[in-house]
Amino acid sequence: MGFIKEFKEFAVKGNVMDMAVGVIIGGAFGKIVTSLVDDVIMPLVSKATGGVDFTNLYVNLSDDKCYPTLAAAKEAGASVFAYGQFIQNIVDFIIVAFCIFLMLKGINKLNRKKAEEPAAPAEPSDEVKLLTEIRDALKQ
Repeated sequence: MGFIKEFKEFAVKGNVMDMAVGVIIGGAFGKIVTSLVDDVIMPLVSKATGGVDFTNLYVNLSDDKCYPTLAAAKEAGASVFAYGQFIQNIVDFIIVAFCIFLMLKGINKLNRKKAEEPAAPAEPSDEVKLLTEIRDALKQ
């Protein structure tokens, strides 16, 4: 029974729950970034480069046939070097890294503001109160 209790304590700890929430949010964030890259950024890049679709850029390594798309080449069983998808993944990575950088920069800024706030003055000790009273009495 000790093993189950120990596992329960481990699984319910705040760090494990925080990590689980982070993984779930990270997965959702990844989908948003993928959509941003696939549906917004890459069409603009394609327009700027004359209509090039990066996901269909490949080199056929098995024969001299020219397939219209990467999917057609794979369906035909051709061995391909799909460098366009690699470019797409690099763009995804750069955007995710930039977003994480901005989030961490904001968190660090908030932490610095919190550290810069002056601490509330502490209640004077009984000795300080007594000495203050003696000083005030001597002034009179």
